[in-house]
Amino acid sequence: MSRTIKLDQIDPEEQLLVRLAWACEIEGMTQADAAKRFGVTRLRVNKSLSEARRRGILRVSVDSVFAAAADLEWQLERRFRLLRAVVVPSPADGVSVTPLVSAGLGAHLGELLQSKTLTRFGMSWGNTLNLATRHMQPLERSDLEVVSIMGGVSRGSDVNGYEITTRLADLCNAEHSFFTAPLYAGSAESQALFLEQDVIKTMLEKIRSCGAIALATGDLESSLLVRDALPGDIDPQELAALGGVGDITGHILNAEGDLIDHPVNRRVIGMSLDDMASIDNVILAAGGLHKVPVIAASLKRGFVDTLVTDENTATALLKRAAA
Repeated sequence: MSRTIKLDQIDPEEQLLVRLAWACEIEGMTQADAAKRFGVTRLRVNKSLSEARRRGILRVSVDSVFAAAADLEWQLERRFRLLRAVVVPSPADGVSVTPLVSAGLGAHLGELLQSKTLTRFGMSWGNTLNLATRHMQPLERSDLEVVSIMGGVSRGSDVNGYEITTRLADLCNAEHSFFTAPLYAGSAESQALFLEQDVIKTMLEKIRSCGAIALATGDLESSLLVRDALPGDIDPQELAALGGVGDITGHILNAEGDLIDHPVNRRVIGMSLDDMASIDNVILAAGGLHKVPVIAASLKRGFVDTLVTDENTATALLKRAAA
């Protein structure tokens, strides 16, 4: 609907802003074509569109179930200084969070692994990473090596690192390598002996050279770590009593992102959290409100570069950070 002007003169600056905004956003003209039409430079068009948005002349309305997720992605990236955030809508049924986050991770990996600049990629294990491979299309990356970055568990299942690494490598027609060691040693002394073995040293050097790695995380109540990997002589409640909120590759963190003072953290056979901080792109995929404390701890620690999560979890993380 047209509006009557209350002045007896025209504001040529605002008129140009509106003309350029209309041409580019309504008529679909490129900035170059709009510049030619109105006799200005392309830089002037770009700055005018920004000014039109600043003044509220140009407003964008996005009507989609994915709109809130897109907004949260930008908020997460700014708040936690992330390279990238991938947020999926939260389901009405909380049980479906992991499949949706896995789908988001699978789509993200499908894009990431196409890059020829990435020649070595690391995968941890867990249900989220397992399901993510089910949402990927085959790629032709014979120049890529997929590396398992966590020690394994004796129980065979789809969520074990060996199976996940093999499946991802097959999808990409890539080479793959296994980290052939248990997740935990029997003691800190035996862990030190493991780390002195040439085969372990060589594999850790390879893991540290990955251009990107994908991680999952869990709490200390219902996670796969507690169910399948935590040594039998360790009580999860004992870890929680010391402030533990969850694990990253077997390392138990407190709410501040520090390792809790417990022998279990001196028994992990694998890369350290400091090692992770030196990798260009550490991708953490996790969703569900029960995981908010450990995700927040990981973000505080500062080694996460890309976060894949759901809307409700993203909102809770932002509220927690603002508190």
